[in-house]
Amino acid sequence: MTDYAIIATGGKQYRVREGDTVQIEKLPGEPGEAVTFDKVLLTNLDGALSVGTPSVDGAEVTGEIASHDKAKKVFSFRYKNKTRRNVKTGHRQKLTSVKITGIKAG
Repeated sequence: MTDYAIIATGGKQYRVREGDTVQIEKLPGEPGEAVTFDKVLLTNLDGALSVGTPSVDGAEVTGEIASHDKAKKVFSFRYKNKTRRNVKTGHRQKLTSVKITGIKAG
C-alpha cells in the first residue's frame, strides 16, 4: 500500500505521494526553497486513513520548489453572429513545479 495525501492549494486539490513532482499554481519563492502545505484534506499512511473535517489536524506535506514554468496557451474566442464582431484572447497560467519530500500525519 502506498502512502499518499490529498492537499488543497490554489483552489484545486492534488493527490500527492513522497517523491512526486506536481505542477500547481504559482507560489512565491525561488527554486530550491522549501514549501509547506498545511491544508491536508486526507492522509493514508501505513494503511491508516485520516479524513479531515475540513482538514486533518497537525498533518502537513513538505516539498521543494523545482522550477517556475508557464502552461500552454489557452485561447478564448467570442463571436457575435451577423455583426462582424469577434474577440480572440489568450492566457498562459503561471505554474510552479514542486517535488514532494515528505508527508507528516497529524
